[in-house]
Amino acid sequence: MPEIIEFSGTVLTSPDSEHHGMWAVDGKLTFIRPAGNPDIVLDGWVLPGLTDAHCHIGLGPAGEVPGHVAEAQALQDRNAGTLLVRDAGSPSDTRWLQHRRDMPRIIRSGRHVARTRRYLKNLALEVEPGDLAETVRKQARAGDGWVKLVGDWIDRDAGDLAPSFPAWALRDAVLAAHEEGARVTAHCFAEDTLDDMLDAGIDCIEHGTGLLPRHIPRFVEQGVALVPTLINIGTFPDIAERADVKFPVYAAHMRSLWTRRNERVLEAFEAGVRILAGTDAGTVIAHGRIVDEVLALNAAGLPAAAALDSAAWAARSWLGAEGVTEGASADVLVCAEDPRESLTTLKTLRSVVLRGELVRGELQPRE
Repeated sequence: MPEIIEFSGTVLTSPDSEHHGMWAVDGKLTFIRPAGNPDIVLDGWVLPGLTDAHCHIGLGPAGEVPGHVAEAQALQDRNAGTLLVRDAGSPSDTRWLQHRRDMPRIIRSGRHVARTRRYLKNLALEVEPGDLAETVRKQARAGDGWVKLVGDWIDRDAGDLAPSFPAWALRDAVLAAHEEGARVTAHCFAEDTLDDMLDAGIDCIEHGTGLLPRHIPRFVEQGVALVPTLINIGTFPDIAERADVKFPVYAAHMRSLWTRRNERVLEAFEAGVRILAGTDAGTVIAHGRIVDEVLALNAAGLPAAAALDSAAWAARSWLGAEGVTEGASADVLVCAEDPRESLTTLKTLRSVVLRGELVRGELQPRE
């Protein structure tokens, strides 16, 4: 491993702060010129490694995947610039990946917690309302400060989306997680589900396609983050088409949620809701697509710098992870252009540096 890397271009320490002159010395960032000459010089625009705030390493369409598949998923994310992952539920124990220096940092959530027979097979721990709080308490202890709930899913008897758990069970579950020092996030498609989640004191909402004007002030006041997963929401029309014959009401509902997806995200952003980028990779969405999600947020109306921030500085701060600061781990990306102005430059990264090691890009020895 090179002991000293010099970053000769502009360093973006925040969306609106630039710095010139940064090095990685023994895996740590510093703005103080080291005594020795650099082993490698990397030129270009520097920003923190991207964060995928909704990712499922160790999960496939049928549930748990073998170790070599989980490893490939993590590498695919890393090579696309994702150096920090907030796991949003996986049946695989991925703690072994956390000990690999060449893998993205993973903040684990343990298993999804869903209602019995109200979710995809083999993905979640399925429980009834009376067992929800205790199950959440156990998952809080098993994870890294996060618990994932499945807030709603199709109710085949009703023929439409419906909340998975009654309001009282959600309140008890969120309280249990908070007592264990964990935050709670929840899969939520439908409108009414959000009311119960907000009443329960939820910390984060995944998807949030049912977001209505009445919800937005509460998101802001309660500090609830939103991870829209827009590239995943793009699959709603296909879901609706497959459901048309047996569940026409559900199909129409899913199309309606899809139609207003961008409008709802932009309304939330403009009102001050914290928006974070997440791909939902692991089942129908391939890994390594964090830049596609950033571009989708920009297409929904977020300014380019804000869309980038949702996967960069703001995301790291929200998760309590290091950014581009003195003494932080050297987990950074190098781009050919200013990514705040040209998001597409993230598609062709010049370099990926993880824990002070160049894991993607060509070595450029100093002459």
